[in-house]
Amino acid sequence: MDIQLRRGVLDYCVLAVIKEEESYGYMIIKQMESLLPISESTLYPILKRLESNKLVSSYSVEHNGRLRKYYQITPNGIENLNEFVVSWKEVETIFNYIKGVSEND
Repeated sequence: MDIQLRRGVLDYCVLAVIKEEESYGYMIIKQMESLLPISESTLYPILKRLESNKLVSSYSVEHNGRLRKYYQITPNGIENLNEFVVSWKEVETIFNYIKGVSEND
């Protein structure tokens, strides 16, 4: 996948994973693995940005003597994700046009 396109959808993929179930970093990586592989060095800046933008919130829980930070989607995050889905329909229309033109070659 084109790097620019991938960057554009990563935030929304993370939001979608967290919307299904609040989660922590390693689990988010595992949940995204089959769809869009992501590394810790990519995920944590995304989570920090989403939290700064109030699209996710976090809380910590002790697990095996260490704090584990869990993320949950906020109402703003849900609204943002829903807006993305609507916008993506426009992208699909453009993609279908491009696909149709390229198939006619």
